[in-house]
Amino acid sequence: MDLLALADFTLVARHGGFGRAARATGRPKATLSRRVAELEASLALRLFERGARMLTLTEEGRALHERAGALLAELDETAAAIAAGGASARGRLRISAPLLFSQIAMGKVAAGFALKYPEVRLAVTTEDRAVDMVEEGYDLVIRVNPDPDEALVGRVFLRDRMVVVAGPGLARPAEGGCVPAVVRNVEDRAVWALMDGASLAVAPVLALSSLVMIRDAVRTGIGAARLPVSLVAHDLAAGRLVSWGDVAGSQIALWALHPSRRLLSARVSAFLEHLRETFPTGEPEELAAYMAG
Repeated sequence: MDLLALADFTLVARHGGFGRAARATGRPKATLSRRVAELEASLALRLFERGARMLTLTEEGRALHERAGALLAELDETAAAIAAGGASARGRLRISAPLLFSQIAMGKVAAGFALKYPEVRLAVTTEDRAVDMVEEGYDLVIRVNPDPDEALVGRVFLRDRMVVVAGPGLARPAEGGCVPAVVRNVEDRAVWALMDGASLAVAPVLALSSLVMIRDAVRTGIGAARLPVSLVAHDLAAGRLVSWGDVAGSQIALWALHPSRRLLSARVSAFLEHLRETFPTGEPEELAAYMAG
């Protein structure tokens, strides 16, 4: 495939027409049209629907544009790094991170990274859904206990576990007893199983969507809740909350993932190293101390 023709195609697609692309870049409109036509001929595909006054991408053209744009940008950044005498971290870095980690730590993590690497334009999006990194243009995603994916590689940088906590004024019920509970909106368990073999029947008194909200509610003594150790470590140490035990099978691993088929860019490598330096042991107590620092 002709990379120059591919670059001209992405240029026209980005600007929405040959004339607009020509005016924005100073390139001859006829050259852009010829290059795109040559690319379509080489692929035996129509990439644009050409109307009298409108130019729109076909389904095949849209798919090519989404993938080619990111690859060409990566090639440009690699060439710029080589020309500068080394693979320095620069360019745009898009990261998707889960809600809780974003609320309690990501702002501080991102600021520390930006101070160390001022030539990287870091953009972080908070969401718990499973994003498509290639389709949506992310360089790195942070996920909790992700499902295996052959297209992604990465490493665990933090570990946590869930515990049942309550205010000191709420007594833990006997085996099989029912406990007033603050739960997540999506939770459907009627029983909480603990590592010590005990089980607690759950009677929800409040349903909230955020673990931070749940922690704040439990502090009032309204009920018990299942929460990450890192989120309640200081409350437990101060006696504001007490632990009723670890939740069975609740180990949490935070992964930093990137596409396996891409060469690891300098900016992604730099962010992975920043995570390693920020959380050298990866234990929940380390995250708790980082939040309080």
